[in-house]
Amino acid sequence: MTDTAQPARSHRRRYGLRPTMKDVAARAGVGLKTVSRVVNGEPGVTPDTERRVQEAITALGFRRNDSARVLRKGRTASVGLVLEDLADPFYAPLSRAVEEVARDHGALLINGSSAEDGDRERELVLALCARRVDGLVVIPAGDDHRYLEPEIAAGIATVFVDRPAARIEADAVLSESFAGARDGVAHLIAHGHRRIGFVGDLPHIHTAAERLRGYRAAMAGAGLPVDGSWIALGPTDPARVRADTERMLAGGGPAEPVTALLTGNNRITVTVVRVLAALPRRVALVGFDDFELADLLTPPVTVIAQEPALLGRRAAELLFRRLDGAADPPRRVTLPTRLIPRGSGEIPPQP
Repeated sequence: MTDTAQPARSHRRRYGLRPTMKDVAARAGVGLKTVSRVVNGEPGVTPDTERRVQEAITALGFRRNDSARVLRKGRTASVGLVLEDLADPFYAPLSRAVEEVARDHGALLINGSSAEDGDRERELVLALCARRVDGLVVIPAGDDHRYLEPEIAAGIATVFVDRPAARIEADAVLSESFAGARDGVAHLIAHGHRRIGFVGDLPHIHTAAERLRGYRAAMAGAGLPVDGSWIALGPTDPARVRADTERMLAGGGPAEPVTALLTGNNRITVTVVRVLAALPRRVALVGFDDFELADLLTPPVTVIAQEPALLGRRAAELLFRRLDGAADPPRRVTLPTRLIPRGSGEIPPQP
């Protein structure tokens, strides 16, 4: 691919400098108020004058500055969405659902990714606040959200989704992580497993902690001991997940190898599936979060399914409810998960 310089022209584009109503007025030979009336569809302009103004608008490529217009009304008709990772398939339907609700309310959605970094989350959230968004939907990465208190007090509606806010009271829409993980482990126990490993996300993340709690509750409820080596929490990068999974499957020391695994999210599950595919023996697996093609693998992957689109929709509906004036105390909405048996979670312990 090559870049070819274009011949110099007498009229050069000046990117970033958009034509204004003053430019339109000068080209059409009318006053600024006349242009304003034409742009906003107000009466009091003759057909000939309106034609000249419209021709000037077309020639200059002028567009009305809606942000300035709505600012005068106290609302910007925009909301912000802060995700953990825009590339994560889990967040695609969630983001789409928030966007659809925002569109139904005549609002533009602006989103960004925190990359699971608390400082980056704060920087992004405050940048959106500085741009006068009306509200925020946040999947939190940080462990202290008191920095948002002045913004909320100033009228920026804020709803947290997937995980609750930390150290402040705020609306939240969550999935039932504890019960989902407990059900997944109970399913493995019901199929004969006694040595079950848990590979989860970073321990400070609310969902990771709740899923670990559900794992422990199911094991304790069945009277089963848990060896410390059967639990591995950390970042979701494949190298870490692979190393911890291989260690659990190999055993070592006083700990026997696990015969089944519960994985804490879709990214971890995908890496674990790759590890299990290379083994000569079959290991049972239940993954938290459904993922694309899970039902077509060999064996198909049993999952604890969430509804990310419903999470996003409920969060956005709650956000616009606040923007419409609802002033009741902060609400926590918890959505159920669903165990989908497909084959991998029904493999019996191998001798």
